[in-house]
Amino acid sequence: MYLNYTNKKTKKEILEAIPDVELEQMSGSGHSNLLIQADNSIALKQLITTHHLAGKIDLVYIDPPFATNNTFTITNGRANTISNSAKGTVAYTDTLKGFEFIEFIRERLVLLKMLLSEQGSIYLHIDYKIGHYVKIVMDEIFGIENFRNDITRIKCNPKNFARKGYGNMKDLIFFYSKSDQLIWNEPKAPYTEEDKLKLFPKTENGRRYTTIPLHAPGETQKGKTAQTFKGILPPQGRHWRSEVSILEQWDNEGLIEWSDKGNPRKKIYLDEQEGKRIQDIWEFKDPQYPVYPTEKNPDLLDLIVKTSSNPDSIVLDCFAGSGTTLKAAQVNGRRWIGIDQSDEAIRAITDKLNTVEASLFAQKADFKFFKPRATLAKPELTSSPVKVSI
Repeated sequence: MYLNYTNKKTKKEILEAIPDVELEQMSGSGHSNLLIQADNSIALKQLITTHHLAGKIDLVYIDPPFATNNTFTITNGRANTISNSAKGTVAYTDTLKGFEFIEFIRERLVLLKMLLSEQGSIYLHIDYKIGHYVKIVMDEIFGIENFRNDITRIKCNPKNFARKGYGNMKDLIFFYSKSDQLIWNEPKAPYTEEDKLKLFPKTENGRRYTTIPLHAPGETQKGKTAQTFKGILPPQGRHWRSEVSILEQWDNEGLIEWSDKGNPRKKIYLDEQEGKRIQDIWEFKDPQYPVYPTEKNPDLLDLIVKTSSNPDSIVLDCFAGSGTTLKAAQVNGRRWIGIDQSDEAIRAITDKLNTVEASLFAQKADFKFFKPRATLAKPELTSSPVKVSI
């Protein structure tokens, strides 16, 4: 599946259309972290051609414009996320619509795929109005086989605005990988008291537990998971989850519970579990008083960074905004690259990074700061409807 529209570029045309603008180092030490103030297409190309980082980035998180046709401002140090003051300082504009917006996103995704390592992942944050088009673009670039999740993010409390439609309190995060060899550090959430009673309803010597079947779907005609255990075979169409010698060991250790009908089930104790598996609906509400219009909940980025990168990974955010991604990478001991064109964003990023305290796990933020040597005029855009070809 793919989107077909006017002026859609090939990968070669995308690279050729981006001017080669040298990035001038403004400040910072020799540390590997990079903060770049530039048009992100120029910066991404420089990372590929000059910094030789193609195939080196393990995690990309981006929160691009949502095609809202708004200009977002900051007034008296506070971000305006819905209504904007004419006296406010412009943080960023979100005025691209239709195929111009789709191609804007697509060109950057093509560059980001080149930068991703084979074990890399990308998370793209978008809203429900344009997300279905972006999903098709990501399927085309990364392959539908590398689509991992469409995550629903609850962003705010329910609203009572008058409208002919259901209230909107969520947006979307599309999660793709470069291959099936992605970094995956299984995330866990703590059990609530309600979870403990519901998920571990049984007790034994004061310990809460539940039981799970010893068999799993799929038959094996030969092999150690198809053998007889205590005189019984796995049900038709299924096989034992473990080989019979392990089942025998569990039974000897009292870890198997036998029903009145003689069916064996494995005991799972609450006090031996790290937590519950995180699902694809996340509740990470936006900050009530953001310093930048697109500022996201820091716990959201902390989860993504811990799950899809390792301590030696490079994390990239080319719509860096207030720097929440960069701070999450810093405090979790990852290297990072942040890109944004806005003066207000760069100010917010440096302020946020300056709050990172040196600790055993994370050093105080240290980075090189680059910006382009020349300012380029933005190309003129024309409007045209998006045509979908499937």
